[in-house]
Amino acid sequence: MSHTWTMATIPDQRGRVAVVTGANTGLGYETARALAERGATVVLAVRNVEKGEQAAARMTGDVTVQALDLTSLDSVRSAAAALRSRLDRLDLLINNAGVMYTPKQTTSDGFEMQFGTNHLGHFALTGLLLDLMLPVPGSRVVTVSSTGHRIRAAIHFDDLQWERSYSRVAAYGQAKLANLMFTYELQRRLAAHGTTVAVAAHPGISSTELARHAPALLRLPLTWLAPLVGQAPAMGALPTLRAATDPAALGGQYYGPGGRGEVKGHPRIVTSSPDSYEVAVQQRLWAVSEDLTGVTFRVVQPEPRTRSTASITPGGQYTVNP
Repeated sequence: MSHTWTMATIPDQRGRVAVVTGANTGLGYETARALAERGATVVLAVRNVEKGEQAAARMTGDVTVQALDLTSLDSVRSAAAALRSRLDRLDLLINNAGVMYTPKQTTSDGFEMQFGTNHLGHFALTGLLLDLMLPVPGSRVVTVSSTGHRIRAAIHFDDLQWERSYSRVAAYGQAKLANLMFTYELQRRLAAHGTTVAVAAHPGISSTELARHAPALLRLPLTWLAPLVGQAPAMGALPTLRAATDPAALGGQYYGPGGRGEVKGHPRIVTSSPDSYEVAVQQRLWAVSEDLTGVTFRVVQPEPRTRSTASITPGGQYTVNP
C-alpha cells in the first residue's frame, strides 16, 4: 500500500455531502477545505458561528455553517434537526471536534468535559444523523481519535465522569479510547446494512490549538515541540481525509501517519491498542452511551461476543468483522 497518499490523491468529491465538526480551525478546517476544493458540499458544524463563517469565507466551493455545541445535548439535537431539514442525504460525517487536557469541568448535561464532548456528543450526533446516511452507498462515519488513546487509557465504568478523582491525561485517554470503541462497534452494527461504514483516524502530532487547555507544564512542550517533531495541520488532516475518501478503505479500519511512531508522515492503515478491540467493553460502552444521551441507533445489533472481532489480512489491514 502506498505511503505517499496526499491531498492530490483525494478523488473527485462532486455530488457528495459532508458534515465536519470543529471545522473552523486546525485539522477540521483543513479537512473541510480539502473536501470542498474537490467538489463536495460541505457543512462546517461549529460552536462559534462567527468563526465558522470566517472559515467558510476562506474556502473555495459550496461551504455553509451549522451551529453545533457538542457540550450540550440540546444543541446536538437542534443541530441534527436543522441538518435533517436542509439535507436530503449525507455521504460523510466527520467527527473531528474535540477538547484535550481540560481542567476538571462538566458539560451542560453534567458529563466530564472530555468524555462528554469527544465521545458522547459525537455518539449522539451520529445516531441522530444516521438515517440520512444509510440509504447512501459508500457513505462513511469517520471519527478522529488520537495516540492519546494508549496513554493511561481505560473505560472507567465505575466513575465515567471522574467524580471521585480527576486526571486530565487519563480522562483524555478514556475519551479517545471511547472514540475507537465507538467506531468498531458502530461498524459491526452497520455491516448488515451494506451501505455505510465506520472508519477511524488520528493525526499524529500536529500543530493545532488542541492543547490550549493543557496545564503550563504540558502546554509549553506540546506547543514548542509539535512544529519540530510533528507536522502541519494540512498533513495532520490526511489520515482523516484518506479514511473519508480512499475508495479502498474498509469499515473498521484506522488510519494514521506512516512515519516512525505514527508521529508524522503520509497516512496508512495503523493498529490501535489491544484494549480498543475488547468487544465486550465496546458493547457495554455503547449501552451506557445510549442511556446517557437518550439516543438509540436504528441499526442491527450483532450477537454479543466476548472476544475481539478484529482481524488482520496478510497485507496488514485490520478490519472489524460482523
